[in-house]
Amino acid sequence: MKKLDIYLLKHFLGLLVMTFLICIFILLMQFVWMHIKDLVGKGVEIKVLAEFFIYAVTSVVPLALPLAILLASLMTFGNLGEKFELTAMKAAGVSLFRIMRPLVVAIGFICVGAFLFSNYVLPVSQVKLWALVFSLKQKSPELDIPQGEFYDGIEGYNLYVRHKNPKTGMLYDMMIYDYSDGFRNASVMLADSGQIYFSADNKYLLLVLYSGEAFENLDRKQQRATSSEKNIPYRRESFASKQILIDFDMDFNRYSEDVLADQHVSKDVSKLIESIDSVKVLAHIRSNEQSEQLVNNNYFGRERVENRNVDALEGAKDLYAQYEVDSLYSRFSDDERYRAASAAVDRAKGMKDKIDYNALMLDDHQRYIRKHEIELHRKFTLAFACLIFFFIGAPLGAITRKGGLGAPVVISVVMFIVYYIIDNTGYKMAREALWPCWSGMWLSSMVLLPIGIFLTYTAATDSPLFNPEAWMKYIHKLKKIVLYIWKQLKKQSKIFAKVNS
Repeated sequence: MKKLDIYLLKHFLGLLVMTFLICIFILLMQFVWMHIKDLVGKGVEIKVLAEFFIYAVTSVVPLALPLAILLASLMTFGNLGEKFELTAMKAAGVSLFRIMRPLVVAIGFICVGAFLFSNYVLPVSQVKLWALVFSLKQKSPELDIPQGEFYDGIEGYNLYVRHKNPKTGMLYDMMIYDYSDGFRNASVMLADSGQIYFSADNKYLLLVLYSGEAFENLDRKQQRATSSEKNIPYRRESFASKQILIDFDMDFNRYSEDVLADQHVSKDVSKLIESIDSVKVLAHIRSNEQSEQLVNNNYFGRERVENRNVDALEGAKDLYAQYEVDSLYSRFSDDERYRAASAAVDRAKGMKDKIDYNALMLDDHQRYIRKHEIELHRKFTLAFACLIFFFIGAPLGAITRKGGLGAPVVISVVMFIVYYIIDNTGYKMAREALWPCWSGMWLSSMVLLPIGIFLTYTAATDSPLFNPEAWMKYIHKLKKIVLYIWKQLKKQSKIFAKVNS
């Protein structure tokens, strides 16, 4: 390696690490904000939170890496152009392609690493992340009853406490709404004071109430009551002490990762291909069975298709050809026509319901296949996006000659937003089966690849891409061409009018 290559690699890789960490931090904060309600107030241990953040970091790498490459390449060549180092290299006879060569090799290794990461690391981390997220969703919130407001952290109950003593844990002026059996069978309890205890295994919550009253709605019991009891709207109970045992699991129970084993996010390329092929075979067999069933039940009698021969089919067709439907229908009486039309409508509705049911049964297989095909293409689009963004960022930096974090950040954000919108649009089109999966997942690459080629060619040939005078010349030439075409069209229209007259 030459000194120029070493200098460029040190400059680019240093910026890449910095921008990658910045992108990871920004995207990680956005991801955490989406799941903030699953983390706050749950009393989760620090090691569980650290595990969540580690898995979350791996999940945002597919978005952070292309953006970091775009920003790093923009800053690298922008700094070279701003300090006139790029001009000095070109003046020494070094072409832009020669300057980019060591960085292209480095990006090639990064693309290979990105594919290996998405194929082997990402499936494992995704399974662990979503298993952890589901576990956090099921985790009961940490019990912290506030003063002067209702607390609904206990499922099926609403608690109101006017005052509490933090030293003794005693609660005063309590009101408890119990709707665990439904709102129509709710009960209300009032108590002067009370305390809350947890069982030894943290599975239950014991609520001890002192000096209070309970009111129970008897609507459900009235349905089984006698006529003399139907006038009683509720039951009132006065107590000096009352205990209520409530299911309240305070332990952190992990969601089983085996449930996600067959999901598309948990598989590498080989497993995805195997799953797609196997489900396609099942879908094909199911489709053939449904087609045979429709034909047997609605066209050629109820005998099975494989038991019929060609002569029987031809004989049925000849039999149908002997009669003309319109002439037969005209011979019927009004009552017979009504019965025939009603039977035809019922038969058509039955056939439509059967087809809708069959389509619904096949849709599960098709959706399963689409999810796996989308995930299969995604593993390759990540690596290709890294390459495309380098060939967009490097020539843009050489053209704009703006280093630092100002203009490169603005350009990178705009380009990445365009990429994200196009990529998300293609993903939704593929997911809803409006486009083939390959076209939807490669849409962003197909749109950005010509832009990268054009920018690289423009930077290599020193074309004045952002020169206003050059653009005015192009606009002036285009204006002349448009005027010439307009004049020719007017002449042709006049000649055509004369010929018609």
